[in-house]
Amino acid sequence: MANLKDIKNRIQSVESTKKITRAMKMVAAAKVKKAESTVKASRPFTTELNSMFEKLLNSVGAYSATTLKIKKAIDNYPALLDMRPVKSVALLVITSNKGLAGAYNANIVRKTISTITEYKKQGIDTHLFIVGQKGNSALKRKCKDLGCTIEKTYLNVANNPSGEGAYIIAEDLAEYYVNGQVDKIEVVTTRFKNMMSYFVENWTVLPLDTTKTLSERNKDNVVEPLMEFEPDMHHILQKVVPLYVTNIIFQSLLEAQASELASRMTAMSAATTNAEKMIKELSIVYNKTRQFAITQEIIEVVSGANAQVG
Repeated sequence: MANLKDIKNRIQSVESTKKITRAMKMVAAAKVKKAESTVKASRPFTTELNSMFEKLLNSVGAYSATTLKIKKAIDNYPALLDMRPVKSVALLVITSNKGLAGAYNANIVRKTISTITEYKKQGIDTHLFIVGQKGNSALKRKCKDLGCTIEKTYLNVANNPSGEGAYIIAEDLAEYYVNGQVDKIEVVTTRFKNMMSYFVENWTVLPLDTTKTLSERNKDNVVEPLMEFEPDMHHILQKVVPLYVTNIIFQSLLEAQASELASRMTAMSAATTNAEKMIKELSIVYNKTRQFAITQEIIEVVSGANAQVG
């Protein structure tokens, strides 16, 4: 049977692991409440912004940048609204910097690989913009076989999603799109459902679907209000288009953070439960081994006494 000292060391090791997993569970549980509230609070704004932006695009005529001051690619709204044949795609992949979150990062990496493979079959190149160290480590190895390239990696944004961080990513993606290096931009992220589940999804950022007409949108005979632009529609679109693109990225970061924390809380809860179960099983084995050792010693003492008497 196993040595008593080895079993005792194993029990102590599992107990130490249990303390770590329990602490991580408590930390994740405390953070996920805040993250969940933030996600749910931001969704109405995102929905309303998308609706307003769609109505705005259907109320304007031809796009023009002749009267605009363009300092950055993201300010060039006519180029961002340009639709062209897709020959290359930029994928913004949102993962975490830390592990121990169950299958969270693995699911996102698997979805990314599936997306890259599908585009490869269509003869479309993929350029990766990765949020989080875990995604960067996993996809760096895979890209050699898949033929994709990692353009940029963002680590700080994974821990602290913010509007500023989302805007920096939006600027980089807009620059690639405006310069013609990519013809489509997608986000591979997760949509938070509840504490126990989330969905891995692809969100299209660019190009924007501006092909819908008012008649197509008004199938239910809803009367659209007349829009008036002040100072003019071009300056308004120059502000709204970057806001729209940045908000999609920011929302995806918030959804991903909430999903990650919920997944980590669930994983650490399961790990803690398994540790407790393992400790009980090892304790039973320890007691049986100890009883066997004591019985063996008694038998040896009795056998020795009988031998002397004989």
